[in-house]
Amino acid sequence: MTEEQQLKLQSFLDGELPEDEAGAAASWIARDAEATALVNELRNTRKALKGSEANVRLPESREFFWSKIEREIQKLEPVPAIKPSVSLFDYLRRLLVPMSAAAVVCIAGFITYNQFRPGSSTEMELASSASNTFTYHDYSAGMTLVWLPFEAENDLAQNASPATIP
Repeated sequence: MTEEQQLKLQSFLDGELPEDEAGAAASWIARDAEATALVNELRNTRKALKGSEANVRLPESREFFWSKIEREIQKLEPVPAIKPSVSLFDYLRRLLVPMSAAAVVCIAGFITYNQFRPGSSTEMELASSASNTFTYHDYSAGMTLVWLPFEAENDLAQNASPATIP
């Protein structure tokens, strides 16, 4: 039995069908055992529900009773929190703290890049410990300097007075 047929039997039992459909439903119930069983079950359910309904009278009107319930529900509902206003100091702090952190990271990155990039470092090496010569390489300027000390200048500078040096 379909749901539509079950609803038609419920409508028949409630007296909601027109006369021609009610006659067709009555003959259908008489010849179909399943329809008869459903109608009997619906009648029994209606009797059980009618007998168990409490006949309670309210001391106030229905509208007043429901308005009291509505007020109690509204008391229990959370009130939306009022958003506090943000002061100028708080706004600047929220803006400047991340910006300063980003600036510190950028500065550290630039310093690190300039220290360790290829071709920017300088190098000094001692060519020979006996001759006191050394070589200085500056890769960023593309310059190499070789220092060769001259022993005669050292002897002259130690023995002569400052006025006699040309």
